[in-house]
Amino acid sequence: MPRRRRLSVFSLSFLDVMSCGFGAVVLIFLIINHDTQQDQQVNNNELLSEIRMLDYQVQQGEKDLFDLVETLDDVSARVDDSDAQLTATTSTVEQQVSRLEELEDVSVAQAESLKELTADVESRELEVARLEALKAANEGSQVRTFEGQGDRQYLTGLKVGGRNIVIAIDTSASMLDDTIVNVLRRRNMDEARKRAAPKWQRAVRTVEWLAAQLPLDAEFQLYAFAEETTSLVPDAGDDWVPMYDGQQLNQGVDALRTKVPDGGSSLVKLVLKMRELSPIPDNVYLITDGLPTQGESAPRGATVSGSRRLDLFGDAIDRLPKQIPVNVIMFPMEGDPMASAAYWNVARVTGGAFISPSWDWP
Repeated sequence: MPRRRRLSVFSLSFLDVMSCGFGAVVLIFLIINHDTQQDQQVNNNELLSEIRMLDYQVQQGEKDLFDLVETLDDVSARVDDSDAQLTATTSTVEQQVSRLEELEDVSVAQAESLKELTADVESRELEVARLEALKAANEGSQVRTFEGQGDRQYLTGLKVGGRNIVIAIDTSASMLDDTIVNVLRRRNMDEARKRAAPKWQRAVRTVEWLAAQLPLDAEFQLYAFAEETTSLVPDAGDDWVPMYDGQQLNQGVDALRTKVPDGGSSLVKLVLKMRELSPIPDNVYLITDGLPTQGESAPRGATVSGSRRLDLFGDAIDRLPKQIPVNVIMFPMEGDPMASAAYWNVARVTGGAFISPSWDWP
């Protein structure tokens, strides 16, 4: 029969106590852990809320920062545009100021020019009034009078007119007479008898007649041409001489009266002298008796053939400015048969007149 096991009261009680203690510890642990989890959950919810708030604020801040960056870029661009506009405006202002200064200078110059023009107009009005008074005093349109048998302009076709007029007279030795023999004879006389030669006196009176026909508002030149061409008007040089009161014209005619015909004739030098005038003449009145005997230089021999003289004439006419009417008053010379035809052709081509007047003209 098996042996029964002995029971120990102490052992049972110890296990009960240990079990109860362990249960108490577990219960306490559960109670404490539950409170901790609740507190942690509460704390976690608050942190989550703060984190979400911070995330929202970060996102909002990033958005605001992006907007600020865009605004800054826009403002920078506008500042750059403003700088460019300012630079352009400054340049425009400087240009306008410079233009204004130029306009002020121009205005001052125009004002001075206006004063000068006003003074010039006033002086011209006074001159016109003086010329009109002179015209009324002379009872005509001439500053010189010419005594003779009425108006000797009839049937000649020669009308004196123009704004710039040249009167040129041949003062070579051939103007002493119509024949070669008498020219040689008179060439050896004294100066008083040379000046009194009938042919020369006719030429001088022709110049006087032309001078008496010059318009009051014209400008003129009075040339004497032989081997050289010179102006008979004192101190005129190569410039046009205004008519004014006719004083200089009278001085030129007086100088012609003291002139003594001598030497050869160079038509080309007369043409070159007329080319120096500015403006060019619009009417030329040429008093001569034949073809030239010289060109730009003196001839090598003592005599000049008719064909050579014709060549010298052609060379001079080729240098004549175009479209200038040449009016020829011819006193034919013995032994120069081609002269009249040559001068007539020049007058015809240029639109001038050609006359070979009678012994009592003008």
